[in-house]
Amino acid sequence: MTALNTVRWYQAHPATAISRMAAHSRNGGGGGSGKNSINTNSGCSNDAAATSAASDSAKRTVRPIVTANCAGNNAITAVANSNHRSQRGVVNCFLRFIFLRNMFILLIVVSSLLVSTTDAVISSRGSSSNSKTSSLPNNGLVPRFISRGHTYRAVVGDTLVLPCEVENLGTLVLLWRRGSNVLTASQLMVTRDERIRLVNGYNLEISELEPQDAGDYVCQISDKVNKDQVHTVEILVPPSVRAIPPTGQVTARKGGAVTLECKASGNPVPSIYWTKRQSGTGKSVAKIGEGPVLSLERVERQQAGVYQCTADNSVGDPVTVDMRLDVLYPPDISVEKSWIHSGEGFEAQLECIVHADPQPTVSWNQNSFPLQPTDRRTMSSRGNRHTLTIRHVQQEDFGNYSCVADNSLGRSKKYMEVSGRPGPADFLSPPWSRSTDSFNLTWKVESYPPLQEVRLLYRKLMMNETFQQPGRWHDVILTPAPRPPSEPLTHVMAFTLRGLQHSSVYEAIVQAKNRYGWNEVSDIFQFYTQRISSDIHSEEMQVASSTSRSGATSLHRTAPKSSAWSVVLLTTLLPILPWLVAPFGALLHGGTLFDRSKLII
Repeated sequence: MTALNTVRWYQAHPATAISRMAAHSRNGGGGGSGKNSINTNSGCSNDAAATSAASDSAKRTVRPIVTANCAGNNAITAVANSNHRSQRGVVNCFLRFIFLRNMFILLIVVSSLLVSTTDAVISSRGSSSNSKTSSLPNNGLVPRFISRGHTYRAVVGDTLVLPCEVENLGTLVLLWRRGSNVLTASQLMVTRDERIRLVNGYNLEISELEPQDAGDYVCQISDKVNKDQVHTVEILVPPSVRAIPPTGQVTARKGGAVTLECKASGNPVPSIYWTKRQSGTGKSVAKIGEGPVLSLERVERQQAGVYQCTADNSVGDPVTVDMRLDVLYPPDISVEKSWIHSGEGFEAQLECIVHADPQPTVSWNQNSFPLQPTDRRTMSSRGNRHTLTIRHVQQEDFGNYSCVADNSLGRSKKYMEVSGRPGPADFLSPPWSRSTDSFNLTWKVESYPPLQEVRLLYRKLMMNETFQQPGRWHDVILTPAPRPPSEPLTHVMAFTLRGLQHSSVYEAIVQAKNRYGWNEVSDIFQFYTQRISSDIHSEEMQVASSTSRSGATSLHRTAPKSSAWSVVLLTTLLPILPWLVAPFGALLHGGTLFDRSKLII
């Protein structure tokens, strides 16, 4: 019964049971004989000894009771063993909890130790830095930059020096770096670029600058206290220009559109403008466009030639690239003379100027029949000028000629005439006559054969300020005099027209004839007759009158501007003017003296 109570008490107080069981295990296991021990076997053996000492009768009476008592004890023992196993599980859980708690405490301790160690290291570094600062030369002065960061612009190929001046540097190291690349460390050259070196201390010199040298250069003190000094380098590159396409040849058809393009590079970015070179002189005209692209719409053959693309960025001299524009067009023919005068036995030259691209083929026709070179006919060309020369002209050489040009884009033709008829007359007289009723007309005519007849026509123009009306032509037939042998070609003639009206305008034309026929009528020549003297005198009087009126007006306008002494003189004479005038009045009326009393002032 006592053991059962003991088990129940342990179940109610597990903590005490755990501690006692731990002490029991330390004292030699479960074989001890303390009072709190549970030993069910010893109880049963003691009861058996008591039973053997009694009498048989007592044995028969007591045995059932002892048997029952042992059975109860066995049951209690089984219960105790079961409770002991559950108590061992509780102990294991409790021991795990203790282990985890101790590990947590250990982690807290280790963290605290780490924090304290870190503070100690930081404080030791601070003291070491302070000891280093205190150990600098020059009484512990802090190094600083004297120079300042700046932006430098230099032309490619030049030499540039970047300053870096520091005072109180002491034993610290001065670095030059560009980006992540270290160029120098103190006086040691780290970079392998032979163009870079230190001059005058720690100034960085870069020679033979290249475009890739542009960027930021940093001068740095190794104390990590001073801010870095940064120099920015900008490389100026002279302009360069190239044509697109690289050949510089562009072709377009007449009437179409064409684009000329060039590309320029440099730093700063160059500006681009276009000019056109004049043919012959080679000089460029004024600007005809700006920008890398020049667009031409509806191009004509005159726009063909050399165009210049010029790039300029104020770094060095401007650069220019030439581009040639070829305009494809059918032949275009022009002639300087459509009528060529010649004579038998003389020479005649016919010229036509042909423009075409592609190059044309030029031929000559007479009266629509192709001509071939002969001993008297030669065909030559010089540039765009094509010439047909006929020597020892004969009668059959007179007629119509045509200059014909062909290329792949078309054909063109111009007509000329070779004639023995006289050339048109040219007037040599001045237009103003020295006479009022006559005029001397002088003209010249070119003719290889002698002139047979000359016709002179003249008329008066009725005109005023509002209209003019020509009069009737007057016809004069003249017979030319024989020309001198020294002038076989030019005929100079003169004729005086009489009975003309003064102050009039006349017109005249001349036509000449030789054995080949009449020439073309000359251009109209205008001339003027002189005015009569009365008209001139009247005009002079009108001019003089106009001049007098203008002079009087001028005097009247300038009277207020008379000098001061004239004003004073008039003011002085005005009161005595009646006494001065009165005697002359009396004499005019038959009197001799004037009566001052009768004078009314």
